[in-house]
Amino acid sequence: MAQQFGVIGLAVMGQNIALNIERNGYPTAVYNRTGSKTDAFMKEKAAGKNFIAAYNLEEFVQFLERPRKILIMVQAGAGTDAVIEQIRPLLESGDILIDGGNSYFRDTERRLQLFEGTGVHYLGMGISGGEEGALWGPSIMPGGSREAYEILKPILEKISAQTDTGPCVAYMGERSAGHFVKMCHNGIEYGDMQLIAESYDLMRNGLGLTSKEIAEVFAEWNQGELQSYLIEITSKIVDFPDDQGDGALIDRILDSAGQKGTGVWTSKTALELGVAVPTITASIDARLMSAQKEERLIASKIYAPPKTTSWPDKKEAIQNIRAALYASKICSYAQGFAMLRAASGEFGYGLNYGEIARIWKGGCIIRAVFLDRIREAFAQQPDLPNLLMAPSFHKEIVERINAWRWTVSLAIQLGLAAPDMSASLAYFDSYRRERLPANLIQGQRDYFGAHTYQRTDREGIFHTRWFD
Repeated sequence: MAQQFGVIGLAVMGQNIALNIERNGYPTAVYNRTGSKTDAFMKEKAAGKNFIAAYNLEEFVQFLERPRKILIMVQAGAGTDAVIEQIRPLLESGDILIDGGNSYFRDTERRLQLFEGTGVHYLGMGISGGEEGALWGPSIMPGGSREAYEILKPILEKISAQTDTGPCVAYMGERSAGHFVKMCHNGIEYGDMQLIAESYDLMRNGLGLTSKEIAEVFAEWNQGELQSYLIEITSKIVDFPDDQGDGALIDRILDSAGQKGTGVWTSKTALELGVAVPTITASIDARLMSAQKEERLIASKIYAPPKTTSWPDKKEAIQNIRAALYASKICSYAQGFAMLRAASGEFGYGLNYGEIARIWKGGCIIRAVFLDRIREAFAQQPDLPNLLMAPSFHKEIVERINAWRWTVSLAIQLGLAAPDMSASLAYFDSYRRERLPANLIQGQRDYFGAHTYQRTDREGIFHTRWFD
């Protein structure tokens, strides 16, 4: 009997999602470019299960029932292009080829053109949840052919994370919508992680709390409005014992953060769409600064930190940091969803923002109870222009604004960089103001370049002769 599903690529994510698919009742064929990795998988994790291994792509496609359903789980970029080039001549009309990697949405658009007129369906599908999510239920964001999605839907619903609002998968939209939504998810993830890191920094290096005390704080925060996967794992990471020495492991980890580029794509695309995402961009800048470790070591020896003569009450400060983190988080998500709205209009995706929030509630890295609030906000007002305009979020921002400003001020006084909290606050303060100083910028542009300007008191386009 032919296998019902095929997976190409047996790195950690590929192996785990293949195991997930097979466990949910779909006999699976697997292929990996390196045959030894295929052998190891079949002898270990796949032993006794309904898998069949192929050692070339011709054999692989022959093992699959028609129409074939094939998931590519290889490195984004050149690796994905190579697989597509090799397998494309072997596919037939009706077959479904799915790219489950972190592909750039413009690459997905380019690849879609390769299959036009062939009858082969090509889907770009974002998958979030890391290796555990892939194995036990990720958040899945497919885009492309609606017809192909309907064929895949029963499988995707079974293998995705399950929450009280249903399986964490939904059709995102036409063409590259799935990979675009995943890109925005990753940008928001960058912001979330940096905001939590800044909160940790304020408590550890500002208030002088121990690792154990900070772990207890994050554990408490995870019981309330901040409850999320990232807060939960942070409560475990900050006081995890060092297995190669004394104290907490966190104090021995090099403070230089890596990135795979999806955050940069988010920031770059936001600029192209004309959408402000300062929190996401600041989180990328923070990672870039962290990588300049050697320069920072030298600078730390020639620039002393500011002298502080007064210290805040720790209990009050912790509550203020909590409020600032939550308010900043609202702004970060507001930016991400504003970007999704702009892209939906620009690219004709037809995104459903409430559904996106719903499927992010389980399986993915940014899963949080907070996403229920976002889903409810869009249910009440589908054309909501910005989350800051939702009545419930307005109330929560107003309740926290003083604590938020106090926390950012504390960071400045202590000389502790808080780029994401500061960027979120600046975003909020810009968004809430009726009038910004851009009038001066327009005057400057008209002065040196005759770029013209508009007036507040009459219609039309104006230019002033500023000098004789």
